[in-house]
Amino acid sequence: MASRDRKNSIKALFGGDIVPAGTEGAPETKSMPPAGEQRAASGAVKAMGLTLSSITREAEEARALRQALQEGERIVSLDTGRIEASFVSDRLSDDERDDPDFLALVESIRESGQQVPILVRPAPAEEGAGRGEPRYQVAYGHRRLKAARRLGQPVKAIVKMLSDDELVVAQGKENAERRNLSFIERALFAHTLVGRGFERKLVCDALAVQKSELSRLLQVAEAVPFRFVRDIGPAPKAGRERWMALGALFQNGNGAEIEKAEDETASPRFRAAASDDRFQMLFDRLMRRPPKAAPAAEDLTRPDGAVFARVERKGKAVRIAFTPDVDPVFIEALKARVEDDYAAFLAAGKGAKAGKD
Repeated sequence: MASRDRKNSIKALFGGDIVPAGTEGAPETKSMPPAGEQRAASGAVKAMGLTLSSITREAEEARALRQALQEGERIVSLDTGRIEASFVSDRLSDDERDDPDFLALVESIRESGQQVPILVRPAPAEEGAGRGEPRYQVAYGHRRLKAARRLGQPVKAIVKMLSDDELVVAQGKENAERRNLSFIERALFAHTLVGRGFERKLVCDALAVQKSELSRLLQVAEAVPFRFVRDIGPAPKAGRERWMALGALFQNGNGAEIEKAEDETASPRFRAAASDDRFQMLFDRLMRRPPKAAPAAEDLTRPDGAVFARVERKGKAVRIAFTPDVDPVFIEALKARVEDDYAAFLAAGKGAKAGKD
């Protein structure tokens, strides 16, 4: 029923017919608007995206709130200044260009209030010691906490006693259900957890991945130096294959990749670009091969130091180029001498070989 109602809402937004609830077996009817209306609808698709996203978000928020109340959780209002971030970061960037939904979230909370509480736990003793008031640590809801801070208002929260393992699983589960992390954010999240000593099975549970996928996440996190990952940011459109290809460029290169990457990420053009563009710029720079070196050349000089010929070497090939002022008679004499000398060289080689036999 819920899926049918959601389908009806979507069809209504785009001017389609609505199938009454409870008539799943009935055939759907379609109506084609006039050509002018078709063009208008096509132009409105992008604008409708935010509306559809809002509908989905509100439905998820209502479900989460209802579940929290059914479980008997108590929602409290907390000063955002008393809340610490999770001990393991799962976001690479606070740049709103990299999170276009954030401003929509801020406006939604400004207009309708915070519908879904965040989940926090009492901060570990060393986090809140000596500060005179209870402090908390986020399990999930970092973006809602950031939005509340921007609006200068308290944040609604559920306080639970959570172990480190439970916090990690809750944090990963919330990201999977609401706004998926980009591939590289998931890779760094996994790498950080493994580095902190969490069992790989728990990391798989937190990210809802199989062991094989976890291995690929860790492979990329180890192959691409973190400072360049941080410079790129989340790159939401760069998936697993492209990140693995970037990691291979760092691993299989000749050592010049680090220098090229440092040069690229320091450029103003790179800094001004959006995250996905930054990924592509660095990838392209590492793919670019250096220009081939010019063939080595040696000058032949006269007794007075003037150059009369240049010997150019390219691989096994050797070329002698004379300057225009060299007497042609000398060149002809040299050709004949070279032929005689080479014949003598070959003959000497054959004689030496025969002597060894």
